[in-house]
Amino acid sequence: MLALAGALAACSSPNPDLYTLAPAPGTPAPGGPATVVLHQVSIARYLERPDIVRSSENFRLEVMANDAWGEPVAPMISRVLADDLSQRLPGTTILNINGAITAKEDATVEVNVQRMDRDATGALAFVGQASVEPAQSARGVVTRTVRTSVPIASAATAEEVRAMSLAIGRLADEVAEMLRGTSTQRRRN
Repeated sequence: MLALAGALAACSSPNPDLYTLAPAPGTPAPGGPATVVLHQVSIARYLERPDIVRSSENFRLEVMANDAWGEPVAPMISRVLADDLSQRLPGTTILNINGAITAKEDATVEVNVQRMDRDATGALAFVGQASVEPAQSARGVVTRTVRTSVPIASAATAEEVRAMSLAIGRLADEVAEMLRGTSTQRRRN
């Protein structure tokens, strides 16, 4: 009986290390709309997994063994992006569409994350698309593609997650600029 218990214990896998993205500091600047609704972030299907994707280079998906996300990736990115935008846009209320609070929005934000993993050089490659739509503006929808590369200091998973957090922060910088532009345009009309 003890031998069977020992064999079963040897076959069990260790608990995974769980990670989460964190807000990245940015430069606060006023001028955004009063209320912004952030829609659920859409992510590339290869990123929709509990295990952290290390790389998608050379037509091969490299996934971190025993390193997993502590929450689903798309809602996590939405949560962190909302925090990043709130920090960059003082005076603007950022509401996540999946949250319990609703309000009449002055603008909406939609984001697609197309890539977020290491490239051939070992840096984090991030590609995303952002769309900002003012509620009342003749200007209409403003879209932008955001491409950035963040150096990764080591092979440690925590370093890759840190780089991902910085990439989301850079996306927030671009989206905040877009929101300020639509707010300025609305005041001119």
